[in-house]
Amino acid sequence: MPKTSVPKDRFDDLPESGRIGAHRAENPHMRGWVVLLWAALATIVLITVGIFATLIASGRIELGAPEPAATVEPTPDVEAVVDTSFDVVILNATPESGLATQLKDVVVAAGWADEMVTASEAGSEDFAETTVYYLNDEDEAAALGLANVIGGAEVAQTDVYQPATADEQQLTIVIGVDRASAGTATPTP
Repeated sequence: MPKTSVPKDRFDDLPESGRIGAHRAENPHMRGWVVLLWAALATIVLITVGIFATLIASGRIELGAPEPAATVEPTPDVEAVVDTSFDVVILNATPESGLATQLKDVVVAAGWADEMVTASEAGSEDFAETTVYYLNDEDEAAALGLANVIGGAEVAQTDVYQPATADEQQLTIVIGVDRASAGTATPTP
């Protein structure tokens, strides 16, 4: 074969580096650590994002501004008023018999007419604390007054003990075991 001579070009004058071909790139020993560092960083970021997304999805973290707390306005104090125009129902919810009749005598002595006060036994015998129940908001003062007449009792609003007719006003006393033989069976007005 004949020898042909190729003219010299710029690639013929490269400095000697000891590397040949693809190994002319940067030092390959540093590259493994960089890849490992990026992989570790990506793993940490993905785990953090996953935990945060799970907490948001489960409702344990709420995004956005917190809702302002509702301000509680003080309830006006209701003064106790002894109002003898209310019908009074007395229910004995203790195992001791006769407490409703004794309490009826106290209520009648405080000014209620005998026919406006009804004494009866309740359906249970384990009611904890003597309570005066009223139906309407405007009846609270009368319920407090009746509670004072019987020597102190809790006062609560409920629609369980409703009067027989809509125009009738009624307060209900449920005698609890706090008034049984160890308690005060006959309070003084």
